[in-house]
Amino acid sequence: MLKRAIIILDEAKSLRSKGAWNLVVRRCQEAVELALKGALVSVGIQPPRVHDVGPTLKEHSEKFPPEFRQYIPQLASISRALRAERELSFYGDEESGMPPEALYTSDDADDALKKAEFVLEKCQNLLEG
Repeated sequence: MLKRAIIILDEAKSLRSKGAWNLVVRRCQEAVELALKGALVSVGIQPPRVHDVGPTLKEHSEKFPPEFRQYIPQLASISRALRAERELSFYGDEESGMPPEALYTSDDADDALKKAEFVLEKCQNLLEG
């Protein structure tokens, strides 16, 4: 799962250079979801079929080594924040009719990338360390 998360994060970086801010946010959410699900699998937890696995990370925090466990509150917060943007970043705001391209800025894309890079770094350390 981590390998796919890294590929998706690379896609997000490429989309950033094209100014597709909404798609950067979407891909970052997907990368975070896959990386965190990989972390759960690494400690024997079958991840739920939901986009935000933060609550599951918290529930099973004792199964993780202390070096990873200390970041679980932050990882769960990032997962929740990006999950909240998942549909909006892809479909736009259907109520107001705003397309997703009009809802996001380069700052939003940079913030999502920073969060995703943090999550992937922590998951990579867990899985490879």
